[in-house]
Amino acid sequence: MNWSLILITFIGVNLDFFFILLFLLKKYELKKVMVGYIMGITLLVGLSFFAGQLLALFLPEWLLGILGILPIYMAFKDDPDDISNNQHHAPIMATFITYLSVCAGCNLSIFLPILTGLTLSQFLLVLLFLIGLSIVIVVIIKLIGNIPVVQTIMNRYGEMGTKIVYVAIGLYVFWDSGFLNHILAWI
Repeated sequence: MNWSLILITFIGVNLDFFFILLFLLKKYELKKVMVGYIMGITLLVGLSFFAGQLLALFLPEWLLGILGILPIYMAFKDDPDDISNNQHHAPIMATFITYLSVCAGCNLSIFLPILTGLTLSQFLLVLLFLIGLSIVIVVIIKLIGNIPVVQTIMNRYGEMGTKIVYVAIGLYVFWDSGFLNHILAWI
């Protein structure tokens, strides 16, 4: 289990949502935003793990490396993150639904190849790690949310940073699964 990859994946997948968290935290109470965010992460990461386990039953690990194309695709897919149409009154549900609408595709396609080879106990450790990381991130975003330079950097470089991370994760999945070795052996 590569903790650095999990950390980088979490940051890359959620980078665009961190900006949205700035708005949610200005509008709603910290605890309620945190609960909605953790609910969303738990659901999407859980779905990624179980989908990966199902695929692993039928396909060899090296072939599952083709799933590395998903993060690379997500890096080049235009998907505007617009929460303006999201009209929910309960802060927890507003955060949860916003997270699902903005991050579902990214989370499922990026975490699926990374979580595919894990056991249930390893997955539970990863989930606990991500929940802890989510709590820390929400608190940090709350603390720095009013700093103008943070808002400027997110506006200017957030999208490009996310794309770079997605491509790197996809290439890592190709390499780590043995997919590249099998393809190169055929050539």
